[in-house]
Amino acid sequence: MIRRPPAALLQLSAKYLPFADAASEGLPMGQLLRLSLFQVSVGMATVMLLGTLNRVMIVELSVPATIVAFMIALPVLIAPFRTLLGFRSDTHRSAIGWKRIPYLWFGSLWQMGGLAVMPFALLVLSGEQSVGPDWAGEVLAALAFLMTGLGLHMTQTAGLALATDRADPEARPRVVALLYVMFLLGMGVSAVIIGWLLRDFDSLTLVRVVQGAASVGIILNLIALWKQEQVRPMTREERAAPRPRFRDAWDDLIDGGQAGRLLAVVFFGTMALNMQDILLEPYGGEILGLSVSATTLLTAVWAAGALAGFALAGRMLARGSDTYRIAGMGLVVGVFAFSAVIFAAPMNSATIFFAGAALIGFGGGLFAVSTLIAAMNMKASGIAGHGLALGAWGAAQATAAGLAIALGGGLRDWINAMATSGAWGEALNTPATGYSFVYHIEIGLLFVTLALLGPLVRNARRPLQSQQDKSAPVGLADFPT
Repeated sequence: MIRRPPAALLQLSAKYLPFADAASEGLPMGQLLRLSLFQVSVGMATVMLLGTLNRVMIVELSVPATIVAFMIALPVLIAPFRTLLGFRSDTHRSAIGWKRIPYLWFGSLWQMGGLAVMPFALLVLSGEQSVGPDWAGEVLAALAFLMTGLGLHMTQTAGLALATDRADPEARPRVVALLYVMFLLGMGVSAVIIGWLLRDFDSLTLVRVVQGAASVGIILNLIALWKQEQVRPMTREERAAPRPRFRDAWDDLIDGGQAGRLLAVVFFGTMALNMQDILLEPYGGEILGLSVSATTLLTAVWAAGALAGFALAGRMLARGSDTYRIAGMGLVVGVFAFSAVIFAAPMNSATIFFAGAALIGFGGGLFAVSTLIAAMNMKASGIAGHGLALGAWGAAQATAAGLAIALGGGLRDWINAMATSGAWGEALNTPATGYSFVYHIEIGLLFVTLALLGPLVRNARRPLQSQQDKSAPVGLADFPT
């Protein structure tokens, strides 16, 4: 006879085990952990696109950096279509009544297909071809990156919408935090494994590793989507009924101005927190003189800060804290983080630099989780559904991240060229000028985002203010923007 664990033990596990309280009646823990595997596959595909293949193309395959930058940017260019993908998953009709599972499945197929053909396309791109036109490599590589990017966006949008549909409203903050942790876990573990497998590089090894990642990705997604959506048979008349128009659903979502302002906050906040993505490691090596092994630790430090931000945001949201105030907290932390990174150069302090990197991750974690929860809590009644809202959030976030990385690198090169030429005087004739300029731009964008966020905070607390003294002191959120 199997005895039930003591109540005290169950309470202890729920209190101290990470995300033990993320489960709910609508989404039990076993199914939640299985569903979260789609984030692992998305994290693995992200590492392949933005990390491993980026380095392989430039270093091992000697592909020009301009072509590499264009290929990496292609998945970002299709990020705005996440809004349409989310809307289509809201309104999808099938004989068995599934809405999210078909998009998870086809997203997995696109992701696997893109990674499956990518190593061959890259080998052709590097010049290893005997027949065919000269432009075949560029076209094939572009198609592979587009397919992988489309699959990645489709899988993540449908998976987040499915988790939102199933989770109880009070458990959604902890569900989001868990999904983000699984995304980081997928990135971290796959980066270590893929790097180890490619330590002795050759063409055949590249094909095996990338196609192996494609196989692992679709297996994980199959496990994730299995029996996650209830079968609700639909009649032929229900399937043939006219579908809502995207324009009408978008107008329904934007009605009132809250959603539009939230998307603006997500866009500018993500730009502010991501322009340094490709600059922190060069900054540590070139300006502070850190070794390669030391700068490699930056990713771990940033990830640790982000995990702490996710955990704190999930705990605060579970206790009823306002999502917009938590987002504002993340933005303020970002201001201190970039200030620390800037002061690390004149003080020649690696400690301050690493503390700034950790704070960037911490502020970014608070901001990402809180704004995603805000998108999840947008109205799902009427025409607009969770898929459209989450797709719009993902489109704003992914597009801003891609633009921020491109702008950060371009501004650093341009400002450094001007400063080191002596045009701005002896005081600015240093390689640190370009980096510092980008970090100051990020601080400025953080203040712009705080100004955009102010009315959302004010509107969120308005029901509470109606019950309080009207002579309450004026705060930042009360200033017009």
